[in-house]
Amino acid sequence: MTGTVISNRLGTGGSAFGPGWFPLFTFALLLYCALLLVGCNSQTTNVAKVDQVQSIPAEAKKADLLKSLDRKYENPDAHFELGQLYQAEGLWSKAEWHYNIAINFDPAHRPAQAAMVRLFLDSGDTARAKNYADTYMNQVAGSATQSLLLALAFQKQQLDQHALACYQQALNLEPNSAKINKQLGYYYLSKNDKVQAKQYLVRSFQLDPRQPEVAGELGRLGVEVRIPQKTEKDTKKPDKMDKQSGEESERKSIILMKHGLIQVEQLAKESEEK
Repeated sequence: MTGTVISNRLGTGGSAFGPGWFPLFTFALLLYCALLLVGCNSQTTNVAKVDQVQSIPAEAKKADLLKSLDRKYENPDAHFELGQLYQAEGLWSKAEWHYNIAINFDPAHRPAQAAMVRLFLDSGDTARAKNYADTYMNQVAGSATQSLLLALAFQKQQLDQHALACYQQALNLEPNSAKINKQLGYYYLSKNDKVQAKQYLVRSFQLDPRQPEVAGELGRLGVEVRIPQKTEKDTKKPDKMDKQSGEESERKSIILMKHGLIQVEQLAKESEEK
């Protein structure tokens, strides 16, 4: 009897899983799809929240800068910072406008000048970028200090070609500046050009041996250095970025290089010992 009952149920065209199987399967499928949609919406919502959180600091900073301009409109640094924010958003005209205001209030605002060149490159106007860079470099062609400041500003904007040209311009004006040689050494270090970096850092250390940070970099480059002990007579501040200070520094000390060792000896001290 048992076998006959089973045979009849299968023979009537009914399902082996029972009459409620199809609605149950449909419900499970709909539930699975709903869960997938919820997951996708959740991920989209999370991404939107992250973007919103990231934009909050920029918007807050922009609001603070606008408030500071309400208090003092002739603030070149505030206009420069606003220009940077607008440039990051791709709002070229607004960024250019604020850079121009910054330069009008401070014609020697090197960060704004370098940012202006970066702006034209980012917007695709390479010819204008070159013209502005050449103009700014010509403005500082007679000053090693200002050429160095413009070089640093170009480097910060990742304008390597213009930065290097400005560094060389500064060095041509003041070849005996320990500071310029040091900055050139650091520039080449940032480009992982250790050969050039070592050359300029060694020169900087020769001009001013009391630079522990330069000595440290030279040590990491495999060059051993000895920093002379400070004497009571040695009260002069290092590197005035003029030719006279470089020559005086060379007269006071002698650089000995043996087997990769840089040894700085004070000439005055040697004469006293003799």
